[in-house]
Amino acid sequence: MKHRHLDVLIIGAGLSGIGAACHLQKKCPNVRFGIIERRERIGGTWDLFRYPGIRSDSDMFTLGYNFRPWTQTKMLADGPSIRTYIEDTARDHDVKRYIHFGLKVISEEWDSKKYHWTVTALNEKTGKEETFSAGFVFNCTGYYTYDAGYTPEIPGLSKFKGDVIHPQQWPENYDYSGKRVVIMGSGATAVTLVPAMTDKAAHVVMLQRSPTYVATVPEEDLISKNLRRFLPEMTVYRMARTRNILLQRAVYRLSLSNPKAIRRLLLAATRRQLGPKVDMRHFQPSYNPWEERMCAVPKGDLFKVIREGKASVVTDHIDTLTETGVQLKSGNHLDADVLITATGLNLQLFGGATLRVDGREVNVSDKLLYKGLMLEGVPNMALVFGYTNSSWTLKADIACEFVCRLLNHMRDIGATRVTPIDEQGCSTDLNFLNLRSGYVQRANDRLPRQGSKVPWQNLDDYLRDLPALRYGNLEDGYLSFEGKNLRKKKQGILGALLGA
Repeated sequence: MKHRHLDVLIIGAGLSGIGAACHLQKKCPNVRFGIIERRERIGGTWDLFRYPGIRSDSDMFTLGYNFRPWTQTKMLADGPSIRTYIEDTARDHDVKRYIHFGLKVISEEWDSKKYHWTVTALNEKTGKEETFSAGFVFNCTGYYTYDAGYTPEIPGLSKFKGDVIHPQQWPENYDYSGKRVVIMGSGATAVTLVPAMTDKAAHVVMLQRSPTYVATVPEEDLISKNLRRFLPEMTVYRMARTRNILLQRAVYRLSLSNPKAIRRLLLAATRRQLGPKVDMRHFQPSYNPWEERMCAVPKGDLFKVIREGKASVVTDHIDTLTETGVQLKSGNHLDADVLITATGLNLQLFGGATLRVDGREVNVSDKLLYKGLMLEGVPNMALVFGYTNSSWTLKADIACEFVCRLLNHMRDIGATRVTPIDEQGCSTDLNFLNLRSGYVQRANDRLPRQGSKVPWQNLDDYLRDLPALRYGNLEDGYLSFEGKNLRKKKQGILGALLGA
């Protein structure tokens, strides 16, 4: 089935995709757009994950959209509440009618003669392919494969008589009442699962190879809750959002400039919440703060269940699984009825689709990223990749604003093609993500490169990205504009200063 030609095709109807549609509708009212979504519902990650306690690991005043307030008081919201927020946003902005559900994008092909993309999608229920053509493609597919999470090879897996579950494929209505649970991992998913499962499980063990920094955050934003009595909702939201952005950046920068001091503060806070009976060695990472993403727990719920003896932490390596549990390298044995492999995700860009430009396949790992959102040498395409050191949506929002500005600029100057060009050889051997996390290292051969200078560097800094993406000059010498009716846009002094 072939669909009518669109100006912009958005791929993905999760947090980023719905945000992109809302931005386009407001800032580019004459643009014809559509959305392709593989699943049958809006929500992306927040519809896919259904494990106990699923919640955000970023505060909702920054994970929410910049144009729609988060009206609840929770700092870290549960998954269903986030999905409802996305759904409500789509309904209120009337963008749901543009979504084509149940289609998995398998290829995106640019034709320079036709100045457009042909996107082929598979209806996984019928096995039939559908094609879309669009002048511009906006990939909002997230950063991991939805098909399966990452599970390392576990010796003796076939011997184990209990259940083995990855959080990404959590069984519906799974009953773990009275069961002994071992959770492999120490990241955001693991620290969420541990306190959530102690309500029914006999005991929960978090088995980690190495510790992670875990910081307590308030359960509710009481300041915003009280301010809502006197001020408009949007005003309160913006105040909370600004405060949290500045606080996050301050902590992050201090972590880089004075890691020993921040480490002491984090560990001291952890020690106070755990109490004297818990071995602190399980909470002392070998790396500095923010070399990997830090975990946040509301009101110290993880520390509370460990302190009360409902859960425990073991730092060790698996030797082999047995019929009844986990045999550790230390010689100890963990009895288990359920093994949960909270061991991470499989990184994947573009939803796994093949990219081609004029018949030649694009090797993403050979490409730089312009301002963290456009692939070098690939025309009329952008992707959303949010921040790894703060809320995803902070970057998604301003990336969408940039794309809207770019589309309007192309219309004004008569351009039909825009391509980021690196004429100075700025590529390095480093990928564009500055993290030591295992899932990043495993995907090094699938990620774009980091550049030696801006705009080819992924800044991971909202306060620097905001002016560059919202106001920066589009005619910066790195974006090449082409088209039959191309003309230069005249700028006054004020326009030049604002990057109009």
